[in-house]
Amino acid sequence: MTEQSSDLSAVSSLGDPVRARLYRVVSRSATPVGRDEAAAEAGIGRPLAAYHLDKLVEIGLLTASYQRPAGRSGPGAGRPAKVYSRAEREFAASVPPREYELAARLLAVAVEADSGGGSRAALYDAARQFGADLGRRGQSGDAGRADAWPVLRGALSEHGYEPWPDEDGALQLRNCPFRKLAARHPDLVCGMNLALIDGLVTALGASELQPWLDPGTGRCCVVIGPDHQQTAR
Repeated sequence: MTEQSSDLSAVSSLGDPVRARLYRVVSRSATPVGRDEAAAEAGIGRPLAAYHLDKLVEIGLLTASYQRPAGRSGPGAGRPAKVYSRAEREFAASVPPREYELAARLLAVAVEADSGGGSRAALYDAARQFGADLGRRGQSGDAGRADAWPVLRGALSEHGYEPWPDEDGALQLRNCPFRKLAARHPDLVCGMNLALIDGLVTALGASELQPWLDPGTGRCCVVIGPDHQQTAR
């Protein structure tokens, strides 16, 4: 089976509504999800959840591991429970096949090759303008600054950033929509992300929020929070 056919098979498996619900439950969680939790969130029985979760692992959309419940250790803690996380592998399928990622890679190489910096500046301006357009579309004519937070999260979610607040009150972005491209061209793509999100925050009038670069494993390089947090970090 070719990679294109494998990806198509994996993506089409989410046409099953039960598997789609379980995949969303696991994907939304910042920590691995057990069978009981997944079943409860999806509104189905545990045996059915276990069957479909394991099928999603078999397909490659999820990964499975084992861990003991929090606070339990030692000989009397019982057997570790099976838990599930979203797989890091990306799946993309198009009919007929398309090579949009290749086009993005070539464009990134061309921008980086421009020693004058004009192409990079134009890219960041375009990203900032796109973010500003997102913010203006999300805000109604009479929306106040208090509405900025849900609009911000909604716009970021719509474009695959998967925002979630951390324990310090900053907004982390669990997913980089351009992960493969960012791995090859980190400075360029992280700068583009920052410009896009800065444009979004500025258009929302959320002067109390500030995006900054704080690269980390398994998430977007941009963090959003109050101004003082950037200084503290």
